[in-house]
Amino acid sequence: MLLSFGLGIFLFLATSGVHTAGQHCRCSGLPPDGLQVNCSFLNLKKLPHLPPDITELHMHNNELTTVSPGVFDRLVHLKKVSLTGNPFHCDCRIQYLRNWLLKNRHVVSKEPTCATPVFVAQIAISKLSDDFFTSCSGTRCTGGVYNIIMGVMLCFLIALLLWSLRLAKKSTFTLYIDKKHEGFEADSLRSLKPKHRRRLNTLLSEDSDSVTWTEDLERPLLSTELLPQVLDVLHKKHNIKIKAT
Repeated sequence: MLLSFGLGIFLFLATSGVHTAGQHCRCSGLPPDGLQVNCSFLNLKKLPHLPPDITELHMHNNELTTVSPGVFDRLVHLKKVSLTGNPFHCDCRIQYLRNWLLKNRHVVSKEPTCATPVFVAQIAISKLSDDFFTSCSGTRCTGGVYNIIMGVMLCFLIALLLWSLRLAKKSTFTLYIDKKHEGFEADSLRSLKPKHRRRLNTLLSEDSDSVTWTEDLERPLLSTELLPQVLDVLHKKHNIKIKAT
């Protein structure tokens, strides 16, 4: 009685079908053979959610282009799988299926083949060499490391620039002047351009008739009387100090 009730429940669950976006895979089987799922000829573009206890999976003649990594890893009871008749696109994403096929040749009824790209069309997926995937893994790895290194370098440069600006604002510049130069005249501040007017002074000597030519430049552009004010501005606004030694 109990055995018949248990078999009835199992048959109900087994024949209820696997739902796939409005379509149903056909399920059948009894212990000890296990659960068999047939999803063939349903134009499926991806594998449906499958129960972990299935022993047979028929997915031939659908629209599968790849298999997501890890899909078959939890189906540890598989004894037979059919994937032929699908337009598999053999690029980096097909590497998981290729590796799984190499480890589980005994459960594959017939080898699925590549449909695209053209240069690998009709080649069995398990026949793809390791060199075929070298560039894919190298690009992902190298690209990731390169982006990380460049990001770290960029952050370092930005931090260095901000630190330099902050240091420059807080820095104090001190100009030391020896005591022997304390009373120097600011001749270097005089403009040497020839536009300055000359003034002729004629001096007549009482003892002799002589004419003496002298020239007087304009006043310096910066009077030495303004020097303390200039030094004060340099100190307050630019942190530049001038000290006598």
